[in-house]
Amino acid sequence: MVVLAASICTKGGKAVLSRQFHPMTRTRIESLLASFPKLIPTNSQHTSVETSEVRYVYQPLEDLYILLITNKASNILQDIDTLHLFARVVADMCRTPDEREIHRVAFELLSAFDEVVSLGYREQVSLTQVRSILEMESHEEKIQEIIARNKEAEAKEELKRRARQLEMQRREQQKHAAALGGMGGGVGGGISGYSPIPRFEAAPEASPIRTASPAPSASRQPAFKSGGMKLGGKKTRQAELLDALGSEVLSAEEVSAPSTPGIVESPAIAMASVVKSSLPTITPESIHISIKETVTVALLREGGVKSLKLLGEMSLLVSDPQLAHIRIALAPLTPGLGRDLQLKQHPNVAKFAPGTDRVIALKDPSRAFQVGQALGVLKWRYTGDDESYVPLSINCWPSLSTAEGTCDVNIEYELENEHLTLYDVVISIPLPTGSYPTVSTHPASSVWSLNPTNHTLDWSIPRISNDDCDESTHSGTLEFSVNGNDLGAFFPVQVSFVAQGSITGIDAARVERVGEGVGGEVGYSCERIVSTDSYQVV
Repeated sequence: MVVLAASICTKGGKAVLSRQFHPMTRTRIESLLASFPKLIPTNSQHTSVETSEVRYVYQPLEDLYILLITNKASNILQDIDTLHLFARVVADMCRTPDEREIHRVAFELLSAFDEVVSLGYREQVSLTQVRSILEMESHEEKIQEIIARNKEAEAKEELKRRARQLEMQRREQQKHAAALGGMGGGVGGGISGYSPIPRFEAAPEASPIRTASPAPSASRQPAFKSGGMKLGGKKTRQAELLDALGSEVLSAEEVSAPSTPGIVESPAIAMASVVKSSLPTITPESIHISIKETVTVALLREGGVKSLKLLGEMSLLVSDPQLAHIRIALAPLTPGLGRDLQLKQHPNVAKFAPGTDRVIALKDPSRAFQVGQALGVLKWRYTGDDESYVPLSINCWPSLSTAEGTCDVNIEYELENEHLTLYDVVISIPLPTGSYPTVSTHPASSVWSLNPTNHTLDWSIPRISNDDCDESTHSGTLEFSVNGNDLGAFFPVQVSFVAQGSITGIDAARVERVGEGVGGEVGYSCERIVSTDSYQVV
């Protein structure tokens, strides 16, 4: 069988699309197609006509014809089978078999024709194989892309970790330097405070603080002349200290207490407590499962949830080739998440069978998981506004004080998910411009600090859990007063933390080996982490 050309033409013989498999000029093919409609006998049941040179094997395609032009010695049965395959390819690739649609996908159709016929001879391919060839999907290419993305993500995480370490070291050094400066300022202030002669207000001892911030020094002089040395001098010294340190964060003790050698050590102590409360590390075993969830929450200040979005991924890392043939049985999900939770498996992982336990295993039991490289085997997504899935509730309650121009703020946190343990929790409350708070109550296990960069009060809690032995870690309250009368200035409240556990309850119940004669459970390590992308009270 020799196919000279495969063409699509109108019923008048006008060429719409043609692919020649032997050298033929355009004039020649247009002449053959123009003469084709004249050769079709009326009321004929045949699908082929012949001339002295070629044979036409054709099939109607609504207002068009799809036809093969072959030599007269070709096998008519094979020609008809090839024509049917061409017609199925056109119907599969075109929404409607009209001239405009064929012109739109002309390049794809020509590529498909080349896969069916090569140099005039039929290739042993089916429609499914032609479709797969045109999609040009490569399993090896997908694996390499996944490996490249994982390496890039690990490199970014390593850069972030090193950047955080350098930033913590830089801040600790600056706090030590600031603490020494605060001691010098405190001694200088004491000398000027006990001086009975008013002219000593411009003494050299206080000049470094005033030159660091001209505006506070200008406001300090009339305060001294008016005799307001008890409260006014202390508040001005706080403002001067903040301006002198610039963007450096001040601890609660530095702002609320006088500068003494015993108290200036508090920043290092606070920093050490935060470092010790970092998320516990897990030693990976030969089979290591990592479950990471990222939560985005917008809570309403009046109560309730405005929006809640949860993204999660489970990755598997096998370091021992002998343990690469395994399957993972998952634990039951958190009640109520069944329909709202969307699960998506890796293309090589078998789908979950309805009505049975969820098991992660490869579609082909004879294959093994890749060794030495983490592979994302399961992803999930949840979007809703159900308050029962919020891990940490925040209640910020500002109110106008009896003192004119002052607000009292009460902010409370409470752990809602008893299966989570939160670490490095930071609650940032915006402050009115130019005002500094006076904190009256906060848990002993937590520290608060001022962040002049964003002008916020940052409340840091090293650990929040549902321990029965320590109820103080389950909830806490911070109260402070600050100048201002705009209750909306304390929003939005920003929250950040990292937690151990899972909001959805997705976990590995057991890991089993698969294969003949190698069944049974094997040991594994599992790491479950929840982090915040955006956690606000608006």
